[in-house]
This record gives sequence, structure tokens and C-alpha cells, in this order.
Amino acid sequence: MSSSNVRPLAVLYEHPDWFKPLFDELDRRRVPYVKVDATSHSFDPAETEAPWSALFNRMSPSAYLRGHGSTIFYASHYLAHVAALGVRVINGWRAWQIEISKAQQLSLLGGLGLPAPRARVIHRPREALGASRDLRFPIAVKPNIGGSGAGIRRFDTPDALAGAVGALDLGPDQTALVQEFIPPERGRIVRVEVLDGRYLYAIRVYTDGAGFNLCPADICHDVDGSELERSACPADAPKNGLRVEAYDPPGEVVAQVERIMAAAGIEIGGVEYMIDERDGRLWYYDVNALSNFVADSKRVVGFDPVRQLVDWLQLEMVAATQARPNPLERGRPRRVRGPEGLRSRL
Repeated sequence: MSSSNVRPLAVLYEHPDWFKPLFDELDRRRVPYVKVDATSHSFDPAETEAPWSALFNRMSPSAYLRGHGSTIFYASHYLAHVAALGVRVINGWRAWQIEISKAQQLSLLGGLGLPAPRARVIHRPREALGASRDLRFPIAVKPNIGGSGAGIRRFDTPDALAGAVGALDLGPDQTALVQEFIPPERGRIVRVEVLDGRYLYAIRVYTDGAGFNLCPADICHDVDGSELERSACPADAPKNGLRVEAYDPPGEVVAQVERIMAAAGIEIGGVEYMIDERDGRLWYYDVNALSNFVADSKRVVGFDPVRQLVDWLQLEMVAATQARPNPLERGRPRRVRGPEGLRSRL
């Protein structure tokens, strides 16, 4: 199939800057694609056909920090609708539900028998103190819909938590985790990235202990202290003092991360884990269906993951076009019942 016959790729997104490297690479290769900006989008639920080969979901749960909280819930409806049309959806409805729910992430990890910090799920701030009673302090209160460390607060004692209950922000869905805080060994966490559900690379991030925003594209220094180029970030992105280096995780971790992503339906994204400085135990604590890739990737990990991503997207576009020929050539499209009626990779 020639490239001229491949149906376009749709990219659903909200952040105005994060995907510039992706769009630049698609433009460089002259790949047909359409930008679908969720902040100004609407759809017809009665439509029965979409003109794309595939839709690539690049939404972020941190949208509410930019005044776009409604897009978080809108995306759920739209991803389900597009999947029901039979369109190939990359990081689709199931992946998005995991992305926007830290509670579901913990349920998924528990179901796989993998270690995650103990937590309780609450939906009213006044429940926080009671929920913490059988947990080990320090604890963190985390909004269920997070992203970029939004709204996370650490409390070292029950008294400190009791004094702050009235000021807790549970986030857009008014649900939160009360979770044991794991002090990372030497202040380091590891993020493992996958593409097509398989290991792509990993980075080890050295935190300053003062914040929770570990967005890879926001990291501004290599381990030697030199500043990284952050082309995927807005001009005013915080220079947060984090340092990063390439890292080779143990094979067992790679296999577990791939299991997590398969169960979550996440084809491209990252899983974060840390080693407890108190006892050396490993804990998984975050599952992400969105990856902006590490800043200055060629320098940090030795290659450009955006190019590998677009290589894969082009193959998926061809395969999806072959699977869904032009409806004028085959009559009306067959509707599929809901996102769970599609293959598990969606």
C-alpha cells in the first residue's frame, strides 16, 4: 500500500507545547495527520464513520491545572465513541481510565501481585485522618486524578494531617489516596518507558525531595550538572533542579513493567518505581499512559525516541488502513459495541 493511500492519523491532545517534537517529525516525513485539540472540539455521537486510520491519544490528567479540566472527562466519552466506530485507537479508553485514576492503578498492581505502597481511597477530606490510622507515617494525600505531581501533600504525623484536613484538595473527581510515603533510596526514582507495550528505555531521576513533579520533559540537568535542552516544554517550564541519567533496570523489572502495561491497555507510556531507603524494597507507584520522553533524549539515552515512535505509528497507520478500507469500497461500516468490545490493545 502506497503512503498516498494511507488514511490520516488523528492526534488527540490538550497541552499546547508538549507534542511539538512529534508534530515536527510527522511534518518532516510528510505523514498525513490531523491535530484534534480537545479544548475546542466537539463530535456527533450519531456519526458512523471517521476519516482516520487511527487516533493517537495524547491527553493528560494535568489538564485541569491549565483550566481544561472538562477535557479530562470529555476525552473518556470521545475515546469510547471513536473506538465504537471501529477506529484503531492507540492508548484508548481503557488506558485513559487507568491514566486518570490512581486508585485504579493500585487495583491493577494489586491484581498482578506487584508491590505498591499501601493506601486507602477517600472521597471527602474529613475521611483522611481515619483512613490513615493503620498506615505507616509519613503519608501522602494524592488527588486521584493527578499529573505533574498536582495536589500531592506529605504529612509526617497524624497531628499534621489533622491540622490540614480542612485545606485538602481532592482534585477534579473529589477522590484521593491516603498513601504511605516511600522515602526513595538516595532520592532516586526510576521511570521505565514502553513503546508498543515493550521496553524502550529507562531513566533514573535524582529528586530534590521538595516536590512531586517528575515530568521527564521538565528535568533540566544531567547528572554532571549540565543543563539539558527541553524542546518539549513551554518556555516558562520550571527549572526544578532534578537530575537524570540513563539506567538499565533489572530484567525482572522490565518484564513486570510490560505486564503492567499489557493489563492496562497502554501501548506507549511509562511506569515509575523506587527503592525504599529504609529496607531496600521495590515499590511501583505510578502508571502513565502519557510520555513526553526525557528532555534532550539523544544526550541522555543515546537515541531519539520520537523517531522510533513515528516509525511505529506509520506501521500502525498502514495496518489500520488495510484493516478498514475506505467505506465507499465496502459499504457502511460495522459498529462495535463499546471500547471493551475491541481488542485488548485499545
